[in-house]
Amino acid sequence: MNDSYLYLIIALLPLTAGMLVTQVNPYHALVLRGVLGAIAALVDAVLGAADVALTEALMGTMLSTTLCAIAVRSSLVLRLGVMENQSIENNQDSNFQELINDFRSIFKKHYMRLELVPYTNIQTLQEALMSKEVHATCVPLAANNQTQENYQTAIRVQRIYNIVESELSSPNTSLNYVNVLDSGEKHS
Repeated sequence: MNDSYLYLIIALLPLTAGMLVTQVNPYHALVLRGVLGAIAALVDAVLGAADVALTEALMGTMLSTTLCAIAVRSSLVLRLGVMENQSIENNQDSNFQELINDFRSIFKKHYMRLELVPYTNIQTLQEALMSKEVHATCVPLAANNQTQENYQTAIRVQRIYNIVESELSSPNTSLNYVNVLDSGEKHS
């Protein structure tokens, strides 16, 4: 009996694993992780280890891929605190809408979603940033401001600040990095 097909199937394991570890898009990596588990289960089944194949199919393919999908989906959300009257639906300010569209396009490149979280006043918005409820805040500047900037954006995550600072094209906001320590102290 010719077992050359087995060598082809086994060769798919390191090939798929190599593709998996070099993947940039987390959703593509999830698909490849499922394929890798399915190939491993197939190899185990062909080699006569039905119990190991079943375990790999259930745990390595289905459960781990599902749990990773949940983790990826929930961790790739940037929560931006805004004032209640700033929501896209209520706000007629084209500068704010342009700024939010710029943020969305930047984060989309990094496979992130932008979630606007409304707050009733600036004090609760700042407390949300300090207590790590939101990753960043965007508040309107005073009307007597003489610059082109209409908004102040404070970001507490250094990596996100670096991404936004390098990629933001909108002149409508000034960016600040806010270092939030676990004790609740603020350093700029």
